[in-house]
Amino acid sequence: MKHVALALSGVALVALGTLGLTAESTGDRHLNLPGRSDALPFSHAVLAGETLYISGGLGLDPKTGAPPEDLEQEIRNVLDDMKQKLKLAGMDMDDLVRVQVFCPDLSLYGRFNDVYRTYFKGDFPARAFIGSGPLLRGAHFEVMGTAVKRR
Repeated sequence: MKHVALALSGVALVALGTLGLTAESTGDRHLNLPGRSDALPFSHAVLAGETLYISGGLGLDPKTGAPPEDLEQEIRNVLDDMKQKLKLAGMDMDDLVRVQVFCPDLSLYGRFNDVYRTYFKGDFPARAFIGSGPLLRGAHFEVMGTAVKRR
């Protein structure tokens, strides 16, 4: 059995070498915002090579844990949260290549877009605005994305 495991390990190393990778270069970095006090079973973001996978975030008021009364403030909160997660990997909003927005009320599409467009200097990432069921804590939006370091 030991010989089979060693042989498979060798095959994996050869496969990585063929791709130009080493075992050290394939390590993912699991990133979390400072001050995280929860024990939820996910990372805020995972950096795999030059690609950052960002977990869904809500735009809750940090003092109350509820959505702010002002919808535009909730949108700014959720996008600022994404900016902070990107910053952990040395990236910014213009490094996003794909964004998914979950929203239980599709009539909020235009209001979300009005704020969203102000967060980008260049071209917009690919995006889906997805009608969903209720979101955690009564949030109106949950946003997740994928970024690739471009500079």
